[in-house]
Amino acid sequence: MEQEQKLKIEEDIIKMLKTVYDPELPVDVYSLGLIYKIDLNDEGHVDIDMTLTAPNCPIADFIFEDVRQKVESVDGVTSATVNLVFEPEWDPRMMTDEAKLELGMM
Repeated sequence: MEQEQKLKIEEDIIKMLKTVYDPELPVDVYSLGLIYKIDLNDEGHVDIDMTLTAPNCPIADFIFEDVRQKVESVDGVTSATVNLVFEPEWDPRMMTDEAKLELGMM
């Protein structure tokens, strides 16, 4: 896979991640800063490391499956694995400025 094609796919993955919302917050998981790593290999497989705002989130499985399905729908992606990580621990400072504004934190 050429670097230019890879960058385009990664941009499309980010756009898709911005359509996955935490049901308790009006902000997408990417803008919340929950996505720690997006690793696309030359065969089109994507490894995503992400976390949660709270370790005991009751809808974690739903969010992870939504992320996986939406990322796999991106042209050029052959498969996706979503890994739950807790290092570093999520902090509200990881949110984008837009997310902070949406939540009234600015």
